[in-house]
Parts: sequence; C-alpha cells; structure tokens
Amino acid sequence: MTPGPIALNFSEANSSEIFAQRLPQSTDDVLPQVLATVVTHLHAAIRELRPTQADWRRVIEFLTDVGHASDERRREWVLLSDLLGASALVEEINSRRPKTATPNTLRGPFFRADVPQLASGSDISLDGIGEKLDVSARVVDLDGGPVAGAEITTWQANAQGFYENQQPDLQPEFNLRGLFRSGADGRFHYRTIRPSGYGVPDDGPVGRLLGRAGYPLRRPAHLHFIVKAPGFETITTHVYDGSDPHLAEDAIFGVKPELVRMFERQEKGGPCWRLDFTFVMVRSKKGAGE
Repeated sequence: MTPGPIALNFSEANSSEIFAQRLPQSTDDVLPQVLATVVTHLHAAIRELRPTQADWRRVIEFLTDVGHASDERRREWVLLSDLLGASALVEEINSRRPKTATPNTLRGPFFRADVPQLASGSDISLDGIGEKLDVSARVVDLDGGPVAGAEITTWQANAQGFYENQQPDLQPEFNLRGLFRSGADGRFHYRTIRPSGYGVPDDGPVGRLLGRAGYPLRRPAHLHFIVKAPGFETITTHVYDGSDPHLAEDAIFGVKPELVRMFERQEKGGPCWRLDFTFVMVRSKKGAGE
C-alpha cells in the first residue's frame, strides 16, 4: 500500500504557509487567495503579540459578544468596521477622484431611502427645535458647469445629536430629512437647524472595548448628502461644521479638508446660520449614474 503524503509539521515559523498549502492552488475563485492573505496577517499579529491561551479566549469572547449584539436595528459588526478605519479604507480604495471633485465618505447607519421629495426652499426641521440654518448649495461638473436635475438626499442629527430614526417617539417622521432636485443652474436650497456632534454607541462590546483603550468616540457636527445624476458617479458625503472641536478625531475618519465649512452667522430676519457648499461631480466612466 502506497503511503499518503506526509503532512508538514505545524510550527510558529510556517503556520500560515501550511494553511495556504491546504487551499486550492489553481482556481478562478478569489476566496482561497483572500483567506490565505487574511490568515497570513492574522498569524503574523499573533506571533508579534504572543497572546496567552486566556488572552485568545477573551478575543473569541469579544467577537461572540459583537455577534450577539448585532441585529436588524443594531449593526455592531458595522460599528467595529467603522471604528477600526476598515470601512473608510475600503471607501478610499474604491472611490478615487480628481482633487477638485467632492470626495466620498461613509453613508452611516441612519440613512433612509424612503424620504419624500420636497420643493427647493422647504424647511426639513419638522419640530422647529434648534438654531435655524439656511443651506444653499450647487451641483457642478469638473469644469464648473451646472448639473441640472441632480437628486440630492440629505439627513442629519438634531441639536441634541440624535437622528429621527433613533427617537421615533420623540421626533416627527422624516424630521431633518429631505430629497431635493437641482435646478437648471445646478442650485438647490433648504432650511434646517444647526446639527450637533454626538458620541458613537458606547454601550455595546465595540464601544466598551475602544473606550477602555482610550479611543475617541465622538463625531463632529455634520450634514449627510447623497448626490445622484445620470452620467455621473454618485457622491455620498458629509459637510462638517468647521467650528466643531472634534474635527481632528472623528471616530470614523470621515473628515477631509474639502468637506469642512464654517457656518456663517447672519442676523437678517433674526439670528440664523448659513451654509454654502458646492458639490463637484465626476462623469461616470461607463456613461451612466451609479
């Protein structure tokens, strides 16, 4: 009887290589390559950190807790990805644009796709609570030409740092949300209230772990936007309040200089704030909107 192949001895020096050898070596499926790469980095981290068996059990317990804390309403795995910078890095790799174009950021967990369309000039603050903010914006292409008929979805936290779908019993339906279309000149405007920054959830396993490590868990004040137009790449982005003290430590790495604006104080018609912003779109390589 011909003996079978002799397995290599698993050791600290060759652990990831032995794992990779057990995967198919010639396949069109990218999964084996992905697994081999992830395991190589995982084993390298273990060799560097040299955890005890008890340490590793605590890692497994943490990952188990993240799974138990995740459901349709609470996405603890997404929070972990966001706070570790993984989500932002994937976004950076996949949305490279010219420097003059508006950069993408993460959409975040509080987006709603069912927001009703409003006429330009509407007030999206349905409860009227907070300092009034006038938003005047323009959508243009890389040459500065107006993008007419662009669809702009916006949403934000209130003056206490909460989104409407976080407080369904305290805020009106669709509060601080709206869908607008740009005019022939690429412009649109609306009224809202000045948003507040807020802390990311710290009552779950992810927040507790990073809080214990001293990681900053604040998000600076911002407005969310998704801008779509046929023939252009979709923009998913934020506009940040330039006066917020937490700009340099945004928990999900979304702050970019191009997205920071100072809200200007205006006294005409009573105390109010004003924000002006221009969204610069890039034409889609395939000639169709995303």
